[in-house]
Amino acid sequence: MHNVLFDTGCATTVFDTDALAAIGIHIDFVNERAKRMYGVGGTSEICYEQQIPDLCIEHVALTDFPIQLGSIQDPYGFDGIVGIDFMMRAKCKADFKSMTIELEK
Repeated sequence: MHNVLFDTGCATTVFDTDALAAIGIHIDFVNERAKRMYGVGGTSEICYEQQIPDLCIEHVALTDFPIQLGSIQDPYGFDGIVGIDFMMRAKCKADFKSMTIELEK
């Protein structure tokens, strides 16, 4: 996916359901649970939290990582929003002076 936002103010990582369906990941309505996702301005939407056995972003691979799946492409314009949960587990370093994010090697 090319249109993903790294958001240090977002607690959890969320991906658009249509974007994930295009790569073969679908909502598991039986085993996963619905949650309310709060966005800009306090608006909320229903999404599903689901464990992903192997999530890879660049060279960082995480196992059993929870993501939220919802409709974010239309309201926010992104295929995904990588939240602070991923950044902490992947030990990312955000440099606000240079506006870069360094992924641990």
